[in-house]
Amino acid sequence: MTTIEVIRKYLQDAIAAETSFENQLRSSSHDGDDFEVQALFFGHAAQTNHHIRRLTVRLGELDGNASEAKSALAHSFSLAPKLAQTTHSPEERLVQNLIMAFSVANGERAMYEALAAAARAAGDAMTENLVLEMAAEEATVAEKIWHFLPSRSKIAFNTATAGEIDPSVDTKTVDDRIVDETSL
Repeated sequence: MTTIEVIRKYLQDAIAAETSFENQLRSSSHDGDDFEVQALFFGHAAQTNHHIRRLTVRLGELDGNASEAKSALAHSFSLAPKLAQTTHSPEERLVQNLIMAFSVANGERAMYEALAAAARAAGDAMTENLVLEMAAEEATVAEKIWHFLPSRSKIAFNTATAGEIDPSVDTKTVDDRIVDETSL
């Protein structure tokens, strides 16, 4: 296989993986009633869609096209534990969705770092720069997701133990919120 064929294959795999990720994130953006977390999931899904479009353009520039077949990487990330969540409260499912989204963001970041290394080895600076930019975006979104985990876990715990602990215990403090300065 030539270096260009390898890069095209990796781009196809990334597109397939991102398509799977986008579907998971869109599904999670409709779960529950926590509008801050729903907005985070929706925003990450939109970012992922933008990545798909950018990867597809780059693949086209390399005379390739997106494969309809799911890659093994995409398949492994599509195995979200949705069925296991059915017996959990909405608050617990939200925490599980946050964990999944954090894993997805870091999986995307790792995928892009690996693709950047391959592109660097192939002498493909355009692909390398593109995916390194995407890796940085994934690191940022992972940090935002991480920030929600403590407060939303506390909410889930308080709800699950409502008979023992008052569920109105302060769970969404100012420190547990993220302010997106670009939307101000």
